[in-house]
Amino acid sequence: MPIEASEAWARLRASRLGRANGGARAKAYATALEQAQQMFRAAEVARSETRPLLAFYGLSHAGRAIAAAAVSFDGEDWNLTSQGIHASGYHLDFADIEICPDPAGTAGSFVRLSELLHSPVWGDGTVVRLEEVWNTLPVSLEYPLTDRERLTPLYASRAALVSTDFHSLLTVEVGNIPDRVVNDGSRVALDRFLAGYPGTAGYADFAHRRVGPEDRPDYRRRQPGAGWLSMHWRMLAETGTEDQRRERLYTMTRNYAGRHYFFPAIADLQQELHPLMAWWAALYVLSMLARYRPAQWASLIDLDGSRNAVPIEKMLEHAVEHLPVLITEAMEEVAISPSPRSYP
Repeated sequence: MPIEASEAWARLRASRLGRANGGARAKAYATALEQAQQMFRAAEVARSETRPLLAFYGLSHAGRAIAAAAVSFDGEDWNLTSQGIHASGYHLDFADIEICPDPAGTAGSFVRLSELLHSPVWGDGTVVRLEEVWNTLPVSLEYPLTDRERLTPLYASRAALVSTDFHSLLTVEVGNIPDRVVNDGSRVALDRFLAGYPGTAGYADFAHRRVGPEDRPDYRRRQPGAGWLSMHWRMLAETGTEDQRRERLYTMTRNYAGRHYFFPAIADLQQELHPLMAWWAALYVLSMLARYRPAQWASLIDLDGSRNAVPIEKMLEHAVEHLPVLITEAMEEVAISPSPRSYP
């Protein structure tokens, strides 16, 4: 079940018990979490002028704690040395600001945590725009930066898994399929769209319309602007219990605050961003604008003159609500031996 930010902080605080008296790594864990929580507490009451600074540096300190807790880090690998991410193109439209990490294998926070969480690190030849990162976050569904076509998270409902009977198919109700795909109504349009979602690869079938061509998806409307589709993936011959089908779903999707989504792969990357790293990249840009380009930032958050003001405001509100939960989930993910995010 999803938890709230207050419960997430309670769990994180409880995890610090006894660590402050341990070695350097244990002390770093406890200290970084304390600093992170204080930053986020300050961000809760801050206005948009300073909130991105507090939220980003809160996340940065939490990242150091995540690294310190990671069982897969040996020696000094847990000791992060820099932010490991850069942005350029501040003269461009806000949505088109470009984001680039340090090279793979370096010790910057963004790079090392991305590798830890199985999230891609792209090279200098790949251009990743702020809008693309922004669109991968579920909170952006209602607050786009432009009216361009976009790839956003697809909600993966677990309702169809509630059964103890053996079944050779994993059935998932997939939501947030955009109007342009639903209105086209063809399998070709669906397949072309899903090509941007690595986790959906290899699906076996979907619910079909009872009238018209047999290969047309039977989309359902649950909210304006998007559709839902019942989709099926094959299980291995010897599997099919509820727990096994749930595990299959978890290898195909990523967890976000207790819910599972198929996330898009952006900018021709082969893998989707981990949601914590998407938040990291987006907040990095916002914090750099607020810190080093205050006049430009003031213009962007001007409710009377900027189309970006409300999306920025809502994104920052959700940052202080969602990030403590995502930090807790990431901590639990790395504190045990990781399992591969693939399926035979």
